[in-house]
Amino acid sequence: MMSVIASNPLLNIAVISWFVAQVIKTALNWAANGHLNLERLTGSGGMPSSHSSFVVSLAIGMARVEGYQSPLFAMTLVFAAVVMYDAMGVRRAAGEQAKTLNHLIGNFQDFFEFLKDHPLLDFDDEEFSADADDDMTGENRKVLKEFLGHTPLEVLAGALLGILIAMIYPL
Repeated sequence: MMSVIASNPLLNIAVISWFVAQVIKTALNWAANGHLNLERLTGSGGMPSSHSSFVVSLAIGMARVEGYQSPLFAMTLVFAAVVMYDAMGVRRAAGEQAKTLNHLIGNFQDFFEFLKDHPLLDFDDEEFSADADDDMTGENRKVLKEFLGHTPLEVLAGALLGILIAMIYPL
């Protein structure tokens, strides 16, 4: 089964495009931040868009195999357009909302600590103690992922990378 999947050139093009985009994304993140973050190898968001690279390379590979008049090429092209639109729209908006929520929750924690220790306010410590199961306060708070979507430039870079890899891959 795995040998059949591995021998599919269109799948190989898509996986190679995704992998190259993730490696480039990780390297750019390393260069910008000065430390290697291996989560970027599998994480979404960032430059270039691996989602765009993945779907565009599949569409171009399909065009090379089946022709530009093929219904299969049309289907993969529409699929690529939907994925790229989603990456710039809904997923990017969700990432922006995550940034805002993380900021608000952090500020709320600071305000909460200020109130708890304020000498003029008499609150029961039991009311304001951080519950170990409460994910919104203290050390246990889960930070929302902010790298979800892409800017138009990141999507364009991923699409160009996908085109390049699909065009140079031997079929």
